[in-house]
Amino acid sequence: MSEKGAAVTYPRLVAIGDKLLEDADDDVALLSRSMDALEQPVRDELLVSDLLNAYQVFYYFFRIEPDILVQERLDLEPASSLINGLLIEETDLLEMFFGIRNTMPIIFISDGDKVVATFSGKSAYDKGRIFLKNPEYL
Repeated sequence: MSEKGAAVTYPRLVAIGDKLLEDADDDVALLSRSMDALEQPVRDELLVSDLLNAYQVFYYFFRIEPDILVQERLDLEPASSLINGLLIEETDLLEMFFGIRNTMPIIFISDGDKVVATFSGKSAYDKGRIFLKNPEYL
């Protein structure tokens, strides 16, 4: 679609995003497959834009449906909020955040003062949940 290294214009990004969302018709699995077919610069821009919500991006990276509370939290936030990280789960002592760094998904666990664990890649969410349940074992 765009030339390698060329910036994606916002009107073009909006047109692509609108087309993807219209074709997917609320099917996040179909949306994810369609996003796989995009050129990387376009996909990277969409993944941190206000055109998608954080749940659509979560599903794109991890290809799983989280607990309903996590999904609701993600549904309510634009994908652009993932640049700073978004609280998605918490326990009495720890909080789990989902974010995007360098076009990769990142899960980080905080004790409220500092980050105590960081996971990235396709298995980051599963590893983060294991850490939340058993922080003393990792």
